[in-house]
Amino acid sequence: MRINFTARHYKPSPRLKEYAHNEVLRLEKFYDGIISCEIVLDYQKDIQIAELNITVYGQILTVVEKTDDIYKSIDTAVQKMERKLKRYKEKKSRQHVENKILVK
Repeated sequence: MRINFTARHYKPSPRLKEYAHNEVLRLEKFYDGIISCEIVLDYQKDIQIAELNITVYGQILTVVEKTDDIYKSIDTAVQKMERKLKRYKEKKSRQHVENKILVK
């Protein structure tokens, strides 16, 4: 999986970059068809925003999370993306099974 990291309106610490990178790598457990991931961290007044854009075959899955702590935003965004990837994987497997039934 290719990971792109972007921080808007501030310069992130190396520790924050490493943390976000490691959290996103965990997503490969849930779906191995991830092509790339873009991590966008933003700071607006008192709100810390974490956005994940994951490219899978033929689709882009997006999650945005806003909290007062950037680490909490990253954690919550990754959890939301886990659920989204699980739903996507179930949907794909259902379509695969339905296509097998139609072929027979």
